Amino acid sequence: MEKTALLIIDVQNDYFPGGKMTLEGAELAGKNIQQVLEYFRKNKLPVIHIRHISTNEGATFFLQGTSGAEIHSLVSPLAGEKVIEKHFPNSFRETDLLKYLQSENIKDLVITGMMTDVCVESTTRASFDFGFNNMIIGDATATRDRELNGQTVKASEVQKSFLAGISALGGLYAKIVNTKDFLKEK
Repeated sequence: MEKTALLIIDVQNDYFPGGKMTLEGAELAGKNIQQVLEYFRKNKLPVIHIRHISTNEGATFFLQGTSGAEIHSLVSPLAGEKVIEKHFPNSFRETDLLKYLQSENIKDLVITGMMTDVCVESTTRASFDFGFNNMIIGDATATRDRELNGQTVKASEVQKSFLAGISALGGLYAKIVNTKDFLKEK
């Protein structure tokens, strides 16, 4: 695990109840991320917090200077933990994430966060393209209902579909595990 880092993507207040973009299962996912985070901290392994700040015109959540854009208290960064601000779904785009991982000789990423089908998925695929080995803690991610051609796709179906797709072909982009199994393996 010495070349492994934990990536916590966009666990911010706007995704939790009372926020401007509440996700289904955000609280459970947040508690699972907290458990994984405690493991990384206890073992003095690198932790990277990704924080999205919306800069696109018409954005309604993750707005600069709002409490909704703050990292949720379940996973508040500690001194010495890397925090990267991003403006796009892919955490590598126009950030120093790749440079930081390379400078720390990180080869493997344990990925958690929100939204499964947007920022988690795009970051994981980019990470694979940069040569990293990825593991997603599936129950430490969350999303929301989506609409497709006038039909609602339930969050649970979106969640399963995206995790299944990103782990296709023998876990090409990422191996998917749950929190309990991840912690049991360690």
